[in-house]
Amino acid sequence: MLSFEALQVLDAIERKGSFAAAAESLNRAPSSLSYQVQKLEDELGLVIFDRSGHRATFTDAGLLLVERGRMLLKAADEMVADAASVAHGWELEICLAYDGLFKSHFFFPLIERLAKKSNTRLKLSEQILAGCWEALSQGRADVLIAPIPETVPQGIKVQPLGEMSAYWVAIPDHPIHQESRPVEPDVRSKYRGVAVADTARGMQPKTYNVLEDQPRLTVSSMNDKYTAILNGQGIGTLPWFWVQDDLNAGRLKRLKGGEPFQLQFGLAWKRNRMGNAKSWLIRQLPKLLEPYMQAGDIPLDRT
Repeated sequence: MLSFEALQVLDAIERKGSFAAAAESLNRAPSSLSYQVQKLEDELGLVIFDRSGHRATFTDAGLLLVERGRMLLKAADEMVADAASVAHGWELEICLAYDGLFKSHFFFPLIERLAKKSNTRLKLSEQILAGCWEALSQGRADVLIAPIPETVPQGIKVQPLGEMSAYWVAIPDHPIHQESRPVEPDVRSKYRGVAVADTARGMQPKTYNVLEDQPRLTVSSMNDKYTAILNGQGIGTLPWFWVQDDLNAGRLKRLKGGEPFQLQFGLAWKRNRMGNAKSWLIRQLPKLLEPYMQAGDIPLDRT
Protein backbone atom coordinates (compact mmCIF):
# COMPACT_ATOMS: atom_id res chain seq x y z
CA MET A 1 0.00 0.00 0.00
CA LEU A 2 1.28 3.46 -0.92
CA SER A 3 1.58 5.44 2.31
CA PHE A 4 2.73 8.98 3.04
CA GLU A 5 5.75 7.47 4.78
CA ALA A 6 6.68 5.61 1.59
CA LEU A 7 6.31 8.80 -0.45
CA GLN A 8 8.57 10.62 2.00
CA VAL A 9 11.18 7.85 1.61
CA LEU A 10 11.11 8.08 -2.21
CA ASP A 11 11.32 11.87 -2.01
CA ALA A 12 14.35 11.69 0.29
CA ILE A 13 16.16 9.17 -1.93
CA GLU A 14 15.64 11.35 -5.01
CA ARG A 15 16.70 14.55 -3.24
CA LYS A 16 19.74 13.08 -1.48
CA GLY A 17 20.92 10.94 -4.39
CA SER A 18 21.38 7.65 -2.53
CA PHE A 19 19.78 5.27 -0.06
CA ALA A 20 22.51 5.94 2.49
CA ALA A 21 22.16 9.73 2.39
CA ALA A 22 18.37 9.48 2.49
CA ALA A 23 18.53 7.10 5.46
CA GLU A 24 20.77 9.54 7.33
CA SER A 25 18.38 12.45 6.68
CA LEU A 26 15.46 10.36 7.93
CA ASN A 27 17.44 9.00 10.88
CA ARG A 28 16.94 5.43 9.72
CA ALA A 29 19.16 2.52 8.72
CA PRO A 30 19.82 2.11 4.96
CA SER A 31 18.69 -1.51 5.17
CA SER A 32 15.25 -0.47 6.46
CA LEU A 33 14.80 1.88 3.50
CA SER A 34 15.83 -0.85 1.04
CA TYR A 35 13.39 -3.26 2.62
CA GLN A 36 10.55 -0.71 2.53
CA VAL A 37 11.18 0.08 -1.15
CA GLN A 38 11.31 -3.61 -2.13
CA LYS A 39 8.09 -4.26 -0.22
CA LEU A 40 6.46 -1.30 -1.97
CA GLU A 41 7.53 -2.63 -5.39
CA ASP A 42 6.01 -6.03 -4.57
CA GLU A 43 2.74 -4.52 -3.35
CA LEU A 44 2.35 -2.21 -6.34
CA GLY A 45 3.71 -4.62 -8.93
CA LEU A 46 6.07 -1.92 -10.17
CA VAL A 47 9.82 -1.62 -10.63
CA ILE A 48 10.65 1.65 -8.92
CA PHE A 49 14.45 1.32 -9.10
CA ASP A 50 16.71 0.01 -11.84
CA ARG A 51 19.36 -2.03 -10.04
CA SER A 52 21.26 -3.22 -13.12
CA GLY A 53 24.06 -0.68 -12.74
CA HIS A 54 26.59 0.13 -10.06
CA ARG A 55 24.01 2.18 -8.20
CA ALA A 56 20.21 1.92 -8.14
CA THR A 57 18.47 4.64 -10.16
CA PHE A 58 14.83 5.56 -10.49
CA THR A 59 12.84 4.09 -13.37
CA ASP A 60 10.39 6.30 -15.24
CA ALA A 61 7.60 4.82 -13.13
CA GLY A 62 9.60 5.56 -9.99
CA LEU A 63 10.16 9.18 -10.99
CA LEU A 64 6.45 9.53 -11.66
CA LEU A 65 5.72 8.30 -8.14
CA VAL A 66 8.19 10.84 -6.76
CA GLU A 67 6.71 13.72 -8.77
CA ARG A 68 3.07 12.93 -7.98
CA GLY A 69 3.96 11.95 -4.44
CA ARG A 70 5.43 15.39 -3.76
CA MET A 71 2.15 16.92 -4.85
CA LEU A 72 0.31 14.72 -2.35
CA LEU A 73 2.78 15.52 0.42
CA LYS A 74 2.45 19.24 -0.24
CA ALA A 75 -1.34 18.98 -0.27
CA ALA A 76 -1.25 17.10 3.03
CA ASP A 77 0.95 19.76 4.61
CA GLU A 78 -1.36 22.50 3.36
CA MET A 79 -4.39 20.61 4.66
CA VAL A 80 -2.87 20.38 8.13
CA ALA A 81 -1.92 24.08 8.05
CA ASP A 82 -5.42 25.04 6.90
CA ALA A 83 -7.00 22.92 9.61
CA ALA A 84 -4.79 24.59 12.21
CA SER A 85 -5.77 28.04 10.91
CA VAL A 86 -9.47 27.22 11.06
CA ALA A 87 -9.05 25.78 14.56
CA HIS A 88 -7.56 29.11 15.64
CA GLY A 89 -10.33 31.17 14.03
CA TRP A 90 -8.67 32.14 10.73
CA GLU A 91 -10.63 31.70 7.49
CA LEU A 92 -9.12 29.69 4.62
CA GLU A 93 -9.93 32.55 2.22
CA ILE A 94 -11.20 36.10 2.59
CA CYS A 95 -12.59 38.11 -0.35
CA LEU A 96 -12.24 41.87 -0.37
CA ALA A 97 -14.46 43.51 -2.99
CA TYR A 98 -13.79 47.12 -3.90
CA ASP A 99 -15.41 49.63 -6.20
CA GLY A 100 -13.37 50.08 -9.37
CA LEU A 101 -12.91 53.76 -8.52
CA PHE A 102 -10.00 52.48 -6.45
CA LYS A 103 -6.83 51.16 -8.06
CA SER A 104 -6.09 47.53 -7.24
CA HIS A 105 -2.52 48.20 -6.13
CA PHE A 106 -3.83 50.30 -3.24
CA PHE A 107 -4.65 46.99 -1.54
CA PHE A 108 -1.39 45.16 -2.28
CA PRO A 109 0.20 46.02 1.11
CA LEU A 110 -2.43 43.81 2.73
CA ILE A 111 -1.04 40.69 1.06
CA GLU A 112 2.24 40.47 2.98
CA ARG A 113 0.73 41.82 6.18
CA LEU A 114 -1.90 39.08 6.20
CA ALA A 115 0.66 36.42 5.25
CA LYS A 116 2.60 37.27 8.41
CA LYS A 117 -0.55 36.68 10.46
CA SER A 118 -1.99 33.50 8.97
CA ASN A 119 -2.32 31.19 5.97
CA THR A 120 -5.58 32.87 4.95
CA ARG A 121 -5.68 33.48 1.20
CA LEU A 122 -6.66 37.02 0.20
CA LYS A 123 -8.85 37.45 -2.88
CA LEU A 124 -9.28 40.92 -4.41
CA SER A 125 -12.41 41.46 -6.49
CA GLU A 126 -13.07 44.64 -8.48
CA GLN A 127 -16.78 45.44 -8.73
CA ILE A 128 -18.73 48.31 -10.28
CA LEU A 129 -21.81 50.19 -9.01
CA ALA A 130 -24.66 47.84 -7.97
CA GLY A 131 -22.32 44.89 -8.44
CA CYS A 132 -20.45 45.97 -5.30
CA TRP A 133 -23.40 45.53 -2.97
CA GLU A 134 -24.69 42.49 -4.81
CA ALA A 135 -21.35 40.72 -4.26
CA LEU A 136 -21.54 41.41 -0.53
CA SER A 137 -25.24 40.58 -0.17
CA GLN A 138 -24.89 37.28 -2.04
CA GLY A 139 -21.82 36.17 -0.10
CA ARG A 140 -19.34 36.44 -2.98
CA ALA A 141 -17.43 39.03 -0.94
CA ASP A 142 -16.69 39.16 2.79
CA VAL A 143 -15.71 42.83 3.04
CA LEU A 144 -16.57 45.69 0.70
CA ILE A 145 -15.20 49.17 -0.04
CA ALA A 146 -17.73 51.22 -2.03
CA PRO A 147 -19.76 54.43 -2.13
CA ILE A 148 -22.50 54.29 0.51
CA PRO A 149 -25.97 53.89 -1.07
CA GLU A 150 -29.10 55.67 0.13
CA THR A 151 -30.45 52.36 1.42
CA VAL A 152 -28.04 49.81 2.89
CA PRO A 153 -29.10 46.15 2.45
CA GLN A 154 -30.42 44.50 5.60
CA GLY A 155 -27.90 42.75 7.83
CA ILE A 156 -24.93 44.77 6.58
CA LYS A 157 -22.80 47.01 8.79
CA VAL A 158 -21.30 50.14 7.21
CA GLN A 159 -18.42 52.15 8.64
CA PRO A 160 -17.95 55.55 6.90
CA LEU A 161 -14.43 56.13 5.58
CA GLY A 162 -14.64 59.67 4.25
CA GLU A 163 -15.23 61.62 1.06
CA MET A 164 -13.42 61.29 -2.25
CA SER A 165 -13.33 64.09 -4.84
CA ALA A 166 -14.05 63.32 -8.49
CA TYR A 167 -13.92 65.57 -11.57
CA TRP A 168 -15.37 66.03 -15.04
CA VAL A 169 -12.46 65.75 -17.48
CA ALA A 170 -11.60 65.48 -21.17
CA ILE A 171 -8.48 65.95 -23.27
CA PRO A 172 -7.54 69.66 -23.73
CA ASP A 173 -8.55 69.86 -27.41
CA HIS A 174 -11.92 68.16 -26.95
CA PRO A 175 -14.67 70.36 -28.51
CA ILE A 176 -16.71 70.34 -25.29
CA HIS A 177 -14.27 72.89 -23.84
CA GLN A 178 -15.63 75.42 -26.36
CA GLU A 179 -19.07 75.20 -24.77
CA SER A 180 -20.07 77.84 -22.22
CA ARG A 181 -21.97 75.31 -20.06
CA PRO A 182 -20.19 72.00 -20.74
CA VAL A 183 -21.53 70.03 -17.78
CA GLU A 184 -25.19 70.94 -18.25
CA PRO A 185 -27.24 67.91 -19.37
CA ASP A 186 -28.43 69.49 -22.63
CA VAL A 187 -24.79 70.16 -23.60
CA ARG A 188 -23.27 66.91 -22.35
CA SER A 189 -25.86 64.93 -24.26
CA LYS A 190 -24.16 65.98 -27.52
CA TYR A 191 -20.82 64.39 -26.59
CA ARG A 192 -19.85 60.77 -26.04
CA GLY A 193 -19.62 59.73 -22.41
CA VAL A 194 -17.36 56.93 -21.21
CA ALA A 195 -18.93 54.56 -18.68
CA VAL A 196 -17.90 51.38 -16.88
CA ALA A 197 -20.34 48.48 -17.09
CA ASP A 198 -22.09 47.55 -13.85
CA THR A 199 -20.92 44.14 -12.61
CA ALA A 200 -24.30 43.25 -11.07
CA ARG A 201 -25.53 39.82 -12.15
CA GLY A 202 -29.06 39.91 -10.81
CA MET A 203 -29.68 43.39 -9.43
CA GLN A 204 -30.80 46.24 -11.68
CA PRO A 205 -27.63 47.68 -13.30
CA LYS A 206 -26.90 51.35 -12.65
CA THR A 207 -25.25 54.12 -14.60
CA TYR A 208 -23.57 57.18 -13.15
CA ASN A 209 -23.17 60.59 -14.78
CA VAL A 210 -24.18 59.27 -18.21
CA LEU A 211 -27.42 60.55 -19.74
CA GLU A 212 -29.98 58.24 -21.29
CA ASP A 213 -29.86 59.98 -24.69
CA GLN A 214 -26.10 60.57 -24.66
CA PRO A 215 -23.71 58.75 -27.04
CA ARG A 216 -21.88 56.21 -24.92
CA LEU A 217 -18.76 54.07 -24.85
CA THR A 218 -19.05 51.30 -22.27
CA VAL A 219 -15.88 49.62 -21.02
CA SER A 220 -15.22 46.85 -18.50
CA SER A 221 -12.96 48.56 -15.94
CA MET A 222 -12.11 51.95 -14.49
CA ASN A 223 -8.63 51.69 -15.98
CA ASP A 224 -10.21 51.25 -19.43
CA LYS A 225 -12.38 54.31 -18.80
CA TYR A 226 -9.35 56.36 -17.81
CA THR A 227 -7.43 55.19 -20.90
CA ALA A 228 -10.35 55.95 -23.20
CA ILE A 229 -10.76 59.48 -21.85
CA LEU A 230 -7.01 60.08 -22.02
CA ASN A 231 -7.09 59.00 -25.68
CA GLY A 232 -9.88 61.40 -26.56
CA GLN A 233 -12.68 58.85 -26.86
CA GLY A 234 -15.12 60.78 -24.70
CA ILE A 235 -15.77 62.71 -21.51
CA GLY A 236 -16.34 61.40 -18.02
CA THR A 237 -15.77 61.65 -14.30
CA LEU A 238 -12.75 60.21 -12.50
CA PRO A 239 -11.44 60.37 -8.91
CA TRP A 240 -8.72 62.90 -8.17
CA PHE A 241 -5.94 60.30 -7.86
CA TRP A 242 -6.65 59.03 -11.38
CA VAL A 243 -6.32 62.46 -13.00
CA GLN A 244 -4.18 64.73 -10.81
CA ASP A 245 -0.90 64.04 -12.64
CA ASP A 246 -2.58 64.36 -16.05
CA LEU A 247 -4.20 67.66 -15.09
CA ASN A 248 -0.88 68.99 -13.83
CA ALA A 249 0.89 67.87 -17.03
CA GLY A 250 -1.81 69.23 -19.34
CA ARG A 251 -2.84 65.83 -20.70
CA LEU A 252 -6.36 66.30 -19.33
CA LYS A 253 -8.45 69.37 -18.59
CA ARG A 254 -11.40 69.88 -16.27
CA LEU A 255 -14.71 70.96 -17.76
CA LYS A 256 -15.77 74.53 -17.00
CA GLY A 257 -18.48 74.70 -14.39
CA GLY A 258 -17.82 71.14 -13.35
CA GLU A 259 -17.40 71.59 -9.63
CA PRO A 260 -15.76 68.61 -7.90
CA PHE A 261 -18.36 66.30 -6.48
CA GLN A 262 -17.85 64.18 -3.41
CA LEU A 263 -18.41 60.45 -3.05
CA GLN A 264 -19.04 59.20 0.48
CA PHE A 265 -17.23 55.88 0.82
CA GLY A 266 -17.81 53.19 3.39
CA LEU A 267 -16.38 49.93 4.63
CA ALA A 268 -19.12 47.28 4.72
CA TRP A 269 -19.49 43.70 5.90
CA LYS A 270 -22.14 41.25 7.00
CA ARG A 271 -22.57 41.07 10.75
CA ASN A 272 -22.52 37.27 10.83
CA ARG A 273 -19.48 34.97 10.50
CA MET A 274 -16.83 37.24 11.97
CA GLY A 275 -13.56 35.31 11.59
CA ASN A 276 -10.10 36.58 12.48
CA ALA A 277 -9.14 37.56 8.92
CA LYS A 278 -12.37 39.49 8.41
CA SER A 279 -11.90 41.35 11.69
CA TRP A 280 -8.27 42.04 10.79
CA LEU A 281 -9.24 43.51 7.39
CA ILE A 282 -11.85 45.76 8.97
CA ARG A 283 -9.19 47.17 11.30
CA GLN A 284 -6.56 47.61 8.56
CA LEU A 285 -8.57 49.20 5.75
CA PRO A 286 -9.47 52.63 7.19
CA LYS A 287 -5.83 53.59 7.76
CA LEU A 288 -4.72 52.03 4.45
CA LEU A 289 -7.24 54.08 2.45
CA GLU A 290 -6.98 57.31 4.42
CA PRO A 291 -4.60 58.97 1.88
CA TYR A 292 -7.20 58.55 -0.88
CA MET A 293 -10.16 59.88 1.10
CA GLN A 294 -9.51 63.49 0.16
CA ALA A 295 -12.19 66.05 -0.53
CA GLY A 296 -10.81 69.12 -2.22
CA ASP A 297 -10.36 70.99 -5.44
CA ILE A 298 -7.83 70.93 -8.27
CA PRO A 299 -7.71 74.21 -10.26
CA LEU A 300 -9.62 74.21 -13.53
CA ASP A 301 -6.72 75.30 -15.72
CA ARG A 302 -3.02 75.16 -14.89
CA THR A 303 -1.84 76.49 -18.25
